[in-house]
Amino acid sequence: MLMQELRGMPVVNWMNEKLAADLALLGEKGVEPCLAVVRVGAREDDLAYERGILKRFSEKAAVRVVEMAENCSQEQLDKTIDGLNADESVHGILLFRPLLRGLSEERVKKTIRPEKDVDCMGLVNFAHVFAASGEGFPPCTPQAVMELLEFNRIDLTGKRVVIVGRSMVVGKPLAMLVLAKNATVTVCHTKTKDLAAECRNADILVACAGVAKMITRDYVHERQIVVDVGINVLDGKLCGDVDYVAVAEHVGAITPVPGGVGTITTSVLLKHTVKNAVRQLAGEA
Repeated sequence: MLMQELRGMPVVNWMNEKLAADLALLGEKGVEPCLAVVRVGAREDDLAYERGILKRFSEKAAVRVVEMAENCSQEQLDKTIDGLNADESVHGILLFRPLLRGLSEERVKKTIRPEKDVDCMGLVNFAHVFAASGEGFPPCTPQAVMELLEFNRIDLTGKRVVIVGRSMVVGKPLAMLVLAKNATVTVCHTKTKDLAAECRNADILVACAGVAKMITRDYVHERQIVVDVGINVLDGKLCGDVDYVAVAEHVGAITPVPGGVGTITTSVLLKHTVKNAVRQLAGEA
């Protein structure tokens, strides 16, 4: 059986096609979707993500970068978020995390307006994800996994999905998203007993524990779909949570790192920003 590589760019192009009608509608009404990116300091990983956002949003939506000093106070950060909340020209707010020492993410989670919380930082949107309400916005990375599966026509109904990772950023919300699509879900982690056996039981295996190349040949089977969400640097090179070389020839389909799920994440951010702009326009009509 030939292995299928599930790459991110075809998904990105498909998502762009689906966004075209909404962007045309907004353009007719003179509305430009706008994402405000709030960055404290200038960490290289934040700057790299920022460059990716600017590239993906180019010619589709505006990006307003709000750069704050490393020594900014909590009061200054709160005031900045309050201002963006009140600015009707801003349709999404993304705060780069983790914040520097002395700044509280918990305060921001409670401050940011849910409709502008396009990467699900606050608990209101998490509640929507767990309730499968269809409202709010899920975190971008779990939603990127869902876009990848939908594009490749992978039906989750009745499938055994094993997720290795239990963070609020990926693992837990992704479990709720696939459960809403009628999958049977097992959430594992690095402390799971006989993790390899749990993984081999999956029809779809999602690796998001943040441990480089932890998923090896012993964790997979030949009919399995493996989705690698991990982003790690090992020996100066980018790699995922899956040992791609060891695993790829022994599964039905697999995402690469780089070039897989991570490629889709900024497109989800764009989708959420555009969607909120359309919602706001409809509310004003």
